[in-house]
Formats: sequence, C-alpha cells, structure tokens
Amino acid sequence: MHEQILIAGGGIGGLAAALAALRAGTEVRLFERAAQFSEVGAGVQLGPNVVRRLQAWGLQRPLQAVAAFPQALVSRNAISGQELARLDLGAHAVARYGAAYATIHRADLHQLLLDAVRPSADLHLNLDNAVDYHEDNGRVVTLTTKQGKQIEGDALVGADGIWSRTRLRLLHDAPPRVTGHLAYRALVRQSDLPAALRTDVVSAWMGPRFHAVQYPVRGGDMQNLVIIVEGAAPDDLEHWDHAGNGADLLRCLAGAHRQLLGLVEAVSATGAAWRLWPLADRAPMTGPQEMAQGLVALLGDAAHPMRPYLAQGAGMAIEDAAELQRALTMHDLEMPLRLRRYALNRWQRNARVQARAIRNGEIFHARGLVALGRDTALRALGAKLMDVPWLYRGDGSSASVL
Repeated sequence: MHEQILIAGGGIGGLAAALAALRAGTEVRLFERAAQFSEVGAGVQLGPNVVRRLQAWGLQRPLQAVAAFPQALVSRNAISGQELARLDLGAHAVARYGAAYATIHRADLHQLLLDAVRPSADLHLNLDNAVDYHEDNGRVVTLTTKQGKQIEGDALVGADGIWSRTRLRLLHDAPPRVTGHLAYRALVRQSDLPAALRTDVVSAWMGPRFHAVQYPVRGGDMQNLVIIVEGAAPDDLEHWDHAGNGADLLRCLAGAHRQLLGLVEAVSATGAAWRLWPLADRAPMTGPQEMAQGLVALLGDAAHPMRPYLAQGAGMAIEDAAELQRALTMHDLEMPLRLRRYALNRWQRNARVQARAIRNGEIFHARGLVALGRDTALRALGAKLMDVPWLYRGDGSSASVL
C-alpha cells in the first residue's frame, strides 16, 4: 500500500511538492483553498539552480515553450540611468552552471507544474478545501478542512504560503513581519511599448529607497516590471494583492531617470493594471525544527518567506521539493527521520538566501556615500559582484547527519 502524503496549498510550492512526492512513489492528496487553480499575473526569475531541477523532472521542453531566456543581467543607477555592470547569461550560464537563467510568467510556471502532476492516478486534487487544523499523533497526521472533513495521512507538507495555518499550528510563532517595502507590479505586451523600452535582458535599476526590475516573459512577448519602494503598507496584509496606480508610483520615483519614468508612464498608457503587494518576511531560519517536526514538514514561503532581492522565492520552494523527494525515497527510515533529513539538508541554505536577500535590499536602496560605494564597486568589479556561484551551483542536497 502506498504511503499517503497530504499537502496543504496548491500554489507553486504545493504543486512542486506534489510532483516530488509522486516521483518518490507516494500517493498525494492536495488541498487548496481556492475553488479553481489560478495564479496572479507576475513574473518569476529562475536561476540555473532551479532550471536544473525542472530539467531533472523532465520539464525542460515545457519550460522552453513558455519561458524567456535573457542574455544578460544589467545593473543601472536609477537616477543617472548609467549602466554599472553586466553579467552575461544565456550560453554563458549554461556553460558555467549547466542550465540557463529563465524568466517566466508565474501562471505559466504554475500551469507547467500542474500539467506535470495531473495525469497521475496517485494524485487527488481537492479544490475549495482549505486546511484549517492538523494533529500529529506520532503514527498518522490528521488534517481537518474548513468544511469539517477529516483526512489521515502518513505525513503533511504545509505549502500554504506566508500566512500558513500549518506553520501556526506547528510552531506557534508570531506572524510574519512587515518589511516596510511595497512592490508595484505590471505585465505588458512588449509590442505595446515603444521599441526603446522593450527588453530582452534583466535590468535592475537601483535608487535611493527604491529599485526597479524589468525582464521578458512568455518567450519575450511580454515584459514584467516590478518596482519596490519603501512606504507604509495597507492595513489588510493577508490579502496581499491590492490595486495600485501609476500616479502614486511616479510620486515615489521622484528624481528617477527619464527612461525609467518613461517606462512607468508607457506601461500605464497601455492600460496594464498596476498591482500593489505589501512585502512581509521572516528572520532567517535558525534550525531544522523550523522546517519539520514529527510527521509535518513546511515548504517554501510557509517555512522561509524571503524578500525578493535575490529572486529566489519560487526557486527555494522548488529546491525544497527536490530535497523532499530525496528524503521520501529513504524507505528504510521512519517518516519523522525522513522529514528531519529533509529539514537538515535545507534549512541552512534557505537561511543563507534569506539573509543575502535582506542585504541585497539594503544595497539596492542605498543612499549617499553607501550608494556611491556600491556604484564604484560595480563599475570596477562588474560581473564578479553580480554572479552568485554558491547559489547557482548548489541546491542544498549535501548529505546530512541524523
């Protein structure tokens, strides 16, 4: 009889966990609060470390069909508009790290994972079924849905996002912390923009208390633009997707270079909607107990929500799933030991990414002499500062000690 893995959450992390558990030979019951699968329109960057994992799952062709593969990562000063440094991607990333650097529409990544799991007879999708409560008695874990339905399983994976109820029940800790940063996001057809504002690279514009990132998605047909500013968050944090508008954003970008301002104005002129996401996170992880205890494991944002300044939020969830797959195949170990091995192999890497993302945000938003030092260092060292070998080469799968 198959072991049965319960998964709370049907986002990118939850579907990656489902794919991993299926590949490990288990039966999967996934519970998603929404009545139908949908992903809000936004872009996602996937470093070579993540693309290699998708390749290992046999998803290279589906990825190539929907993603874009930028040829470079470019950093700019958002006030002067000057290019500071450039890191070659494309074939250079493949040669250096064994996989390309990809940019993808979040909905396309979600659909890619959903298409990978749906054909399995061992997958049971339960939509409109939020997980409200769980109990681990040491033999089985029992979850209770909001409708009062109870289901038993051999393990529970909480992939239910930054406001995870699974985490709350498992760790009894404080809610996520407000970062004081707001992300304005928009997706626009490149053909609707003036030719000078279209892009086939990832550009990061760094300014005082704000920065912007633009890159292609959907094979280059669309452009994703995210601008993060420092400011007060809306009162309702849990409903993270709020309407935003270009006029408010332009006020936040006072003094920015005319090309960046022109891009914001051009996006608004196309009628593309601006969405406002207040950013929250948690402090870097301090131990494996924050990722697994007993028969319950946490994955992705439920375990380690991070700021987007290293572009690895989705990537770390996919890496988590890959390690979960390795752990679940260790059938000679009891389930709590397998989940502990998963946590031991993941927590330090996730903590390092969380810490680096916080540091990057301080550098991106620097002012005065710190900003001057940043720009000088980027001009002098260029790609050496922008490359992240420890991140792109690894996936946190080194052997652990139980």
